[in-house]
Amino acid sequence: MEQSVFEHVGQQIDDTTHKATRAASAVADALEDSVLAARRAARDGAASATELIYNAKRRLQRYPLETVAVTFAVGIAAGAMIGCRILRWPLRWASPTCPRCIGQSSY
Repeated sequence: MEQSVFEHVGQQIDDTTHKATRAASAVADALEDSVLAARRAARDGAASATELIYNAKRRLQRYPLETVAVTFAVGIAAGAMIGCRILRWPLRWASPTCPRCIGQSSY
């Protein structure tokens, strides 16, 4: 009887060891796959950035005036948005019954 209990425990230990080995192998494979995916994403991102820079240089050489005009317009728009945000411009037209706007000056 004791022999069969020891055999049963030994068999369970073997099964558990086998399952743990398979789980460790699966984790290692998943880690390797994720590392490869990260490397691929980094490589693709670098290629896209290089292509973007190349296209920007080519567009600047082909259409210099339009590029400068668009850049100027974007700068003006960004400055206006930042200025309005700093001055909290939208609150000037707020409703007088708005709890947030009580005490705010209205033009």
